[in-house]
Amino acid sequence: KLSLRKLGSFQNDAKLLQSIKRIKGRKYATAAKPKEAAGKDKAPKESQSFMMNLFRGVVQPVQVFPYPDVLNEEQTDTLNMLIDPVWKFFEEVNNPAKNDEDSAVEPHTLDGLWDLGAFSLQVPQEYGGLGLTNTQYARLVEIVGSHDLGVGITLGAHQSIGFKGILLFGNPEQKAKYLPRVSTGKEYAAFCLTEPSSGSDAGSIRTRAILSPDGTHYVLNGSKIWISNGGIAEIMTVFAQTPVTDPKTGKELDKVTAFIVERSFGGVTSGPPEKKMGIKASNTTEVYYDNVKIPVENVLGGVGQGFKVAMNILNNGRFGMAAALSGTMRAVTRKAVEHATTRIQFGRRIDSYGTIQEKLARMAMLHYVTESIAYCLSGNMDSGSVDYHLEAAISKVFASDSAWAVTDEAIQILGGMGFMRETGLERVMRDLRIFKIFEGTNDILRLFVALTGIQFAGQHLRELQKAFKMPTAHLSLILEEVTKRGLRSVGLGATPSLAQYVHPKLVSSASQAAKSIAQFGPAVENILMKFGRGVVEQQFLLNRLAAAAIDIYAMVVVLSRATRSLQGSYSSAEHETLMAKVWCSEASARVTQNLGALSSSESLDNFTSLSQIAKNVCENGGFVQNNPLNL
Repeated sequence: KLSLRKLGSFQNDAKLLQSIKRIKGRKYATAAKPKEAAGKDKAPKESQSFMMNLFRGVVQPVQVFPYPDVLNEEQTDTLNMLIDPVWKFFEEVNNPAKNDEDSAVEPHTLDGLWDLGAFSLQVPQEYGGLGLTNTQYARLVEIVGSHDLGVGITLGAHQSIGFKGILLFGNPEQKAKYLPRVSTGKEYAAFCLTEPSSGSDAGSIRTRAILSPDGTHYVLNGSKIWISNGGIAEIMTVFAQTPVTDPKTGKELDKVTAFIVERSFGGVTSGPPEKKMGIKASNTTEVYYDNVKIPVENVLGGVGQGFKVAMNILNNGRFGMAAALSGTMRAVTRKAVEHATTRIQFGRRIDSYGTIQEKLARMAMLHYVTESIAYCLSGNMDSGSVDYHLEAAISKVFASDSAWAVTDEAIQILGGMGFMRETGLERVMRDLRIFKIFEGTNDILRLFVALTGIQFAGQHLRELQKAFKMPTAHLSLILEEVTKRGLRSVGLGATPSLAQYVHPKLVSSASQAAKSIAQFGPAVENILMKFGRGVVEQQFLLNRLAAAAIDIYAMVVVLSRATRSLQGSYSSAEHETLMAKVWCSEASARVTQNLGALSSSESLDNFTSLSQIAKNVCENGGFVQNNPLNL
């Protein structure tokens, strides 16, 4: 007999075998016809990511509970020494209004930032940088984001993506050659991926690099658009198609390769600075490559590995965007609060009215969630995590959406004053708009979250289906998977518990989050069974699945952070508890609504109608109906 003590809910072997027989008949649309397995069970890939496991209905707490606390005493002291001078610099030296008006960062400001080491925050000290951790970096870019997003883009385009590929994928020779130049040599870097015909579809770039007959260099031809630092960068990470021979078939095919390109190689030119809605101070241009000779030793990350390099660079830098935008939200909310607590209307301060109170409270919650996600992510990265790509995508989506909403409400609270240029909020609003678009549009990233999670869940479902074909031979795999799923997939489990991870004051909110998790796994399975690989075309459903996933992640992160504050008796603990409770209450309701829409006949009919409405508008070249006067 098999011991089932660890399964808890099962009383005997017979009940388990009945469940196995019942599930054995399930047909998952994603699964190819399985071969009869022989020998040792081969389990699918495991992950430490909370989000990846959420899609298979499993609670993996290691990256969210407890809330990361990664800075040692020396790192904390170093950060404390940096915060004041950086803050003082942006308060006293940088002039965001002047930068915006001139569409360029003032030269003395750039010189000061180089002298501060702000352009090489994470470059190892042996190469001339400050060697900061991700969490230390997050705290400093938060200061930048609270003052000037245009300067923030200049800094970020340089180090968050510009030369980040050299840090992540560079060999020792490449690091020794280039990192000192981008750190103390005052040479700007840029990340060159986007092309006129290739925006979100990064794999469709047309820029090409052909290996020379003697094998010593590549010849690069093509162009890139909307490149931040494009007109000032000397060192560029450039992505181009290169012919690669498939080792299995022997056929030649194009694959993207990343290159380190210097302007001094010759043949590199830039267009004039673009006239933009916001972040005007950052330099944005087209970049052209005309027979640029690139030494073979400047291939970055391996021939044909460029897409992987690009995605890892973007993925690695997204936490910084969330941290910067949490700083932006702090700054604009401070202005809104200052106005609300001094403005008298109808004989009372306007912060005494419920309408203003709700605005301020929701601004505070959106900031709290954004900040909590940013530092949870940076903490996990500093702890050595490599499974964070879904969390990173969520951080970018949530932060950019929230910063826009918070700034919009700040302007509304200030009324006409908020609309005036001198207040500074209109500049922030213009600057913020690009954050929903670049480094992966929020729309694409939502689909990325949903589809990547579904793919991970599908792998486990396929293995489970194979195991059920021969349950006696694969009982260990079945038990392992069923246990991780909390037995809900076989209809015998209860809602997972998060109570053991949170402070007693947050148990009720943890139950709401756990209920959402319990709803999520079966919803993913139902979509997989219904659509199989065709799920990629079901974007109405995928967007709602992503929205539910984002809400669940936000819930567990704020529960974790608020728990730490309560356990540590922080002065803000009770305030954080209030925000966590309200957030979980409302987020869990949104999760139920979004997941319900996946199977609601009314919602599905509405999605079909929305699709047809859009087709009608596109076929008509705009709105179909005339104005009510028919004139």
